[in-house]
Amino acid sequence: MSIVGLPDTAVKESSERVSAAIKNTKLDLPLRKITVNLAPANIKKEGSAFDLPIALGILAANGLIKQDNLSKYIILGELSLDGRIRPIKGALSMAAMAKKEGFHGLLVPLENSAEAAVVNALNIYPVETLPQAMEFLNGTTQIEPRRIDTQEELFNGSSYEIDFTDVKGQHHVKRALEIAAAGGHNILLMGPPGSGKSMLAKRIPTILPSLTLQEAIETTQIHSVLGLLKNSSGLLLTRPFRSPHHTISDAGLIGGGRTPQPGEISLSHNGVLFLDEMPEFKRNVLEVLRQPLEERSVSISRASGSLTYPANIMLVGALNSCPCGFKSHPRKECHCTPIQIKKYLSKISGPLLDRIDIHIEVPSIEYKEFSSNSVGEASSKIRERVEKARKIQLERFKNSKIYCNCNMTTRQLKTHCHLEESSQKIMALAMDKLGLSARAHDRILKVSRTIADLGSEESIRSEHVAEAIQYRSLDMGNWA
Repeated sequence: MSIVGLPDTAVKESSERVSAAIKNTKLDLPLRKITVNLAPANIKKEGSAFDLPIALGILAANGLIKQDNLSKYIILGELSLDGRIRPIKGALSMAAMAKKEGFHGLLVPLENSAEAAVVNALNIYPVETLPQAMEFLNGTTQIEPRRIDTQEELFNGSSYEIDFTDVKGQHHVKRALEIAAAGGHNILLMGPPGSGKSMLAKRIPTILPSLTLQEAIETTQIHSVLGLLKNSSGLLLTRPFRSPHHTISDAGLIGGGRTPQPGEISLSHNGVLFLDEMPEFKRNVLEVLRQPLEERSVSISRASGSLTYPANIMLVGALNSCPCGFKSHPRKECHCTPIQIKKYLSKISGPLLDRIDIHIEVPSIEYKEFSSNSVGEASSKIRERVEKARKIQLERFKNSKIYCNCNMTTRQLKTHCHLEESSQKIMALAMDKLGLSARAHDRILKVSRTIADLGSEESIRSEHVAEAIQYRSLDMGNWA
């Protein structure tokens, strides 16, 4: 058996899996030369999903399957040597394409049937063995199509194991996180070790608006392509939270490789990308974030072609006040020199900091507050206010492709962020004293608009601008 049409190693090895599966299920393998043509020949074929269609094609050519039925279905699956069908990657995307092309249905491995069934109005037939798929195509056995109520799945499954009630104190930080969630703003948490930066960041998805069906499908497709889906529903029910290690490469973060694949920033699509110990990341890795944070997508170009992956994320960064971490600690002494501190903070470039709307200090918590029995505000209560503010923004941008304040263009800033005279004076004073860039000015306007939305205010008042300016700690030189 020979396979032509630019197959990769996994596809080339399918000849051995197919031969063994046909023989071990007591079926007849033709004793002659077999050529499998994967057309078109100029597109590289990857993965093990071709095993089942190749096997069924050989059996059909040998007269064991009705060939008329083969043209009605898209068939996918990896074969074990004993004829059982193993799961594959990317079933959801393939199901969406099958519906678009008008196929009658999709034959997929049982483990992939839940994610494929997310595509409505398409019959998904789960198969477990090669003989079962063969009998179904011949009409000698019936398989019940898999059905999923996606709206019910989203309603019942959008819950988290963690909550903001677990966080003691830090009320001003929670306020900043609420503003960031309401407007989709990027945020930087700064403070000594043990102050709760990671704890707070992990709870941000719990206050973001629940996933819509379209968002859930988009996010699930990316995880499906990489084979990362684990739940039985086949649909990601909560917003993703990704926290890569600081040793990650630029290709691992934004995607790439010889065969381009999504990176961590695309896996965080419609969710949160958390970069803990941000200065420890390689500078070139951090710099590649600049374009995706502006465009909300990642374009990867290779010799084989160009691909664009979605990257609509909320970036959350965390860093210490100095290399040892105790510069801002009220009791522990810092031994870092000014040059070491400056070098540490300079690892995050000015252009990248400009793209982070909110810088907030997270102080160490006092024992009295930490040991108290008081319970913080629940995530559900904060989420209600966030969703209320997001509805205002959706109504504001209903005739555009923008969904929250952080994505406003320069023209929309002029339309929706008009400042009163008192607010303009505060802004002018901040620009003069802090030496803010034009981009930082726009970020302050966007955050001011979000603060006004949380208060259901039509116009941006001076107190909204003043609060937004307070969330630019690094621009104020507090840690210089």
